[in-house]
Amino acid sequence: MELRVLNYFLAIAREQSIVHAAETLHLSQPTLSTQIKGLEEELGKQLLIRGTKGSRKVTLTEEGMILKKRAEEILDLVRRAENEITMSDDIIMGDVYIGTGETDGIRVIARAAQTLQSQHPGIHYHISSGNAAYVFEYLDKGLIDFGIVFGDVDLTKYNALETAYSETWGVLMRRDSALADRENISPDDLKDKPLILSQQEYQGGSLTQWIGSEPSDLNIIATYNLLYNASLLVDEGLGYAIGYDKIVNTSGSRLCFRPLKPKLENKMSIIWKKYQLFSKPAEKFLEVLRDLLTPQDSPDES
Repeated sequence: MELRVLNYFLAIAREQSIVHAAETLHLSQPTLSTQIKGLEEELGKQLLIRGTKGSRKVTLTEEGMILKKRAEEILDLVRRAENEITMSDDIIMGDVYIGTGETDGIRVIARAAQTLQSQHPGIHYHISSGNAAYVFEYLDKGLIDFGIVFGDVDLTKYNALETAYSETWGVLMRRDSALADRENISPDDLKDKPLILSQQEYQGGSLTQWIGSEPSDLNIIATYNLLYNASLLVDEGLGYAIGYDKIVNTSGSRLCFRPLKPKLENKMSIIWKKYQLFSKPAEKFLEVLRDLLTPQDSPDES
């Protein structure tokens, strides 16, 4: 499987047309069609569903959608490898890739980047957002250099810098809901309520342990991977969303946030794969992070 042909395939997926893809690639349509048919024969799977004579539009088969995702990852890694290898030994330039969820703790990353900017303006930062499962997946695949996570870290797989920053669990609800007059929320308060949990906690985690019930015994009506989306469900009256504080600003809205009691909180860690071979920009960035991450340098919580 050649990288050149993967680029051809992605062009077709993007244009949804062999004709238009051939134009952007400066190839003839028969040449491009031959290359893609060869790829399908190599894999033993149909990747494209060609349109009828009256339609030039093509769609991806299920196998084609899988290949599209993997091809994008492969070519991204190739581009990063080329950039890292061709950089001058005397100049630190390049990219640092970071995966994170929704958190004010991103200020740690901003501070490190700001510190480096005057010395190495050629370093660029790429922040991608997702839940913890997303961060771990992208770390394992080598698509990001660092991940920001909360809670326990598997130190057999990852190195970690624990920060002084933490987030507290609580319940996001409407101000006119039955629990809004409470200062804190107890496990018993939630056992009969319609809950909206993170996808990670839906599989079982620290929150369900705190409640003292299996997810199957709770009234979980929806799951989320970003709390902002869950806040919209809460605003429409669907249920109670459980997540971290500081993520959704409830000021001036119909929503309010109540912390859990007993208190449940997780510290933030910046993690990377064990035995990770870093690019020069990522190495320099890690040096600055180590210097910054002292207790007094945690993100502002105001």
